Amino acid sequence: MAAYLCPPAVIHGEHTVRTSQIVAEVRDRHPHAPWAPRIDGIAASTGIETRGWMLPLEAAVAPGDGGGLRTCGVGPAQEALARDGFSPQDVDRVIAALEAIPAPQTVQERTAPAWEAVQSYGERAARGALQIAGLDAADVDCLITSHSTTPALPGLDLALSNRLGLRSDTMLLPATQWACVAGTRSLALAADLVAADPDRVVLVVISEALSTTYQPADDTLESLIVRLLFADTAVAAVVTGRPRHESVLRLDAAWHHTLPGTQDLHRLETRADGTHFVMDRRGPRAVQETVTAMWEWLRVRYEDAPDAWHPDVLLAHPGGTRVLEYMEQTMPDTWPSGLLDHSRESYTSGNRGGAAVFDILRRAHDAGQKSGDRAVLYAAAPGLTATALEGEWL
Repeated sequence: MAAYLCPPAVIHGEHTVRTSQIVAEVRDRHPHAPWAPRIDGIAASTGIETRGWMLPLEAAVAPGDGGGLRTCGVGPAQEALARDGFSPQDVDRVIAALEAIPAPQTVQERTAPAWEAVQSYGERAARGALQIAGLDAADVDCLITSHSTTPALPGLDLALSNRLGLRSDTMLLPATQWACVAGTRSLALAADLVAADPDRVVLVVISEALSTTYQPADDTLESLIVRLLFADTAVAAVVTGRPRHESVLRLDAAWHHTLPGTQDLHRLETRADGTHFVMDRRGPRAVQETVTAMWEWLRVRYEDAPDAWHPDVLLAHPGGTRVLEYMEQTMPDTWPSGLLDHSRESYTSGNRGGAAVFDILRRAHDAGQKSGDRAVLYAAAPGLTATALEGEWL
């Protein structure tokens, strides 16, 4: 399979949003929610004090441009009131009162600025990755993109093709719905592409504005957790079929696993006020099943050396620290401790979705991972589906 990965470029959201700001906003908006008395403890349990967003918190909580009459319009409302016997003066007063009611943002109001940010951040990450790899846009033979929370057609692939000035014969492969598994699955696809043609240069770009799922009106416990977890990040990396001076990781094998009947455990729903991320409490247990299956894949892959082989670093995005703890509890006892340190460090500033594995990989690279170290990359996503890769640090 051998594919060679250059260090990724990671662009964090530039607007710092503190957990205390989110707690204050939610407490003020939902003072009587069943979980309101526990909000401080819930927030502290995430271990996240700050996260970076592409747009400020104020953009997520601001009302829409229209008032309470946005749906029906002023004219029909005036006619209905007049038919009901309201005097012209009363009609004017009622219309003024209704127009003053703040309305939630529409899908367009919420998504349009985030989509522009996703493109801008994606371009910065792409240019950074090419510079790190010592390549130009003209060298790119294939572009793989993912951006699950800002649906658009055309998507990020065509936006970046124009912004970067890619060749007209560059293969464009958008994978918008990969979500949290985008990091590992894009690398697995890139590895397949360069295996077919070792001279190919593949550029992977993942740009996620997960903050678009922050929905002020929602008062469920799951919505509170979503508010607290997500961060915005754009990442990019170059994959080649032959080693380059800049290559840092060789990918040797990939594994895919999908659990049937779990498509409703985590999902995005588009409603009148934008995109909502819906979580089911059974989700972590399902993710754990994919972890168990991954351990079995690695066991079979190295069954000839069960005591001699182990990863030196585990770059994992299973969606939360609860599953990280499960991974530590279920990995073989002979494996060294601290394999998930970089994964845990990444989570302290938010869940980055599909961009997470690249962020974790960059942290491992910056920490000085040694040549010859074995690495396992893993991610799980709504579906419920998972992809892992195994390789060696160069």
